[in-house]
Amino acid sequence: MIERHGSGALWEEIAGYSRVVRAGSAVYVAGTTATMADGAIAGPGDPYEQTRQALRNVEAALALAGATLADVVRTRMYVTDISRWEEVARAHREVFGDVLPVTAMVEVSALIDPRMLVEVEVEAYLAS
Repeated sequence: MIERHGSGALWEEIAGYSRVVRAGSAVYVAGTTATMADGAIAGPGDPYEQTRQALRNVEAALALAGATLADVVRTRMYVTDISRWEEVARAHREVFGDVLPVTAMVEVSALIDPRMLVEVEVEAYLAS
């Protein structure tokens, strides 16, 4: 069983991908930024606020596949300025401090929009 769900974000249509895919018990959420429903980027210049919004967007994507943040087993965070890692980590801990997924934080030279400072992708597992 494979389910594919989109969020309606512009990038999905352009690049040809799904926001979230559920394959059996596994749920994968594509790289997710602080883009809000109206297309604006939350928290300009603020990696903490951008991470918080990205994780809210991740939560909504997980729900499309019947998963929650508590089901997350792996996160990957891509940041444009690793010197501000503690701000990103603080937002991650606020959401996943009790879940404790494995994680990685990687500095990248840029994201698709220069206003974006953080992109998060997750993997979740649904117990049967």
